[in-house]
Amino acid sequence: MRAWSVSRPGPVSEDPLRLVERPVPVPGDDELLVHVRACGVCRTDLHVTEGDLPVRRPGVTPGHEVVGVVAGAGSGVRGFARGERVGVAWLRHTDGTCAYCLRGAENLCPRSAYTGWDADGGYAEYTTVPAGFAYRLPGAVDDVAPAPLLCAGIIGYRALRRASLPPGGRLGLYGFGGSAHLCAQVALAEGARVHVLTRGAAARRLALELGAASARDAYDMPPEPLDSAILFAPVGDLVPVALRALDRGGVLAVAGIHLSDVPPLHYETDLFYEKELRSVTSNTREDGRAFLEKAALHGVRARTHTYPLSGAPGALKDLAAGRFDGAAVLVNDFS
Repeated sequence: MRAWSVSRPGPVSEDPLRLVERPVPVPGDDELLVHVRACGVCRTDLHVTEGDLPVRRPGVTPGHEVVGVVAGAGSGVRGFARGERVGVAWLRHTDGTCAYCLRGAENLCPRSAYTGWDADGGYAEYTTVPAGFAYRLPGAVDDVAPAPLLCAGIIGYRALRRASLPPGGRLGLYGFGGSAHLCAQVALAEGARVHVLTRGAAARRLALELGAASARDAYDMPPEPLDSAILFAPVGDLVPVALRALDRGGVLAVAGIHLSDVPPLHYETDLFYEKELRSVTSNTREDGRAFLEKAALHGVRARTHTYPLSGAPGALKDLAAGRFDGAAVLVNDFS
């Protein structure tokens, strides 16, 4: 099969992805073999490719928003049929026995593993996934639509819950890419007033189209104090900006896996009045199931821009440059 490999992490302008030929992977006893039909392009793929995240698997194939069909299964797998459509997401493995897993916080498992970082992902014709971490997907929608939901949507949903937005509350979203524009749809459906703060004019237009109460530059103040805010842009300089926009008792959740350095915080202006700063680490499978149910209930859909799988490097370059709103999705044109 053909697959994209991170030959040497570095700026996407220097083409660190290489197209390689590999054997079709053989699923382990507990794994599914998945024929990839579509794969979302996530900012985390960019972090893996450019080396913002440490190398876990040399030459890894990125991609963890995979929509495909079951092409085979290990001897221990039950309940999946060949040809059934499934989703493969970021969280790939947890030990199920540590204190975090046992208390329902498997996202904090010290032995967790991730698709497209610890194991080869969906920028390929085939990938594998432990059956217990695959999501069953309905057959009524096309392959492109569900792809961004499998990471951008799930992580945005967890970030929204970490932000502790009160009913009918005022929510600020800093950055408005794939994850934020899905999170906004859930928050709006639940009755929030959403204010978007982002650098891109196209992203601001999309925010207003989706129903945001306002859309301004990332460093502007929103038109009203915020009960909660989520930082999606991987820009540490925005942390104090967002904290200052919070009302008393407000919460800022930082949603990314990577963030540039945060400047010094001023206690009186940034943190006083019981403001809270929280991180977001991956997700649980229950987060994924809950989000996919809400997405179906509220008609949450990504604004998608498709690229052929053969054009994966160009999609990552466009993501890095902010050339599209919403989310990019690779469509398998190899097989």
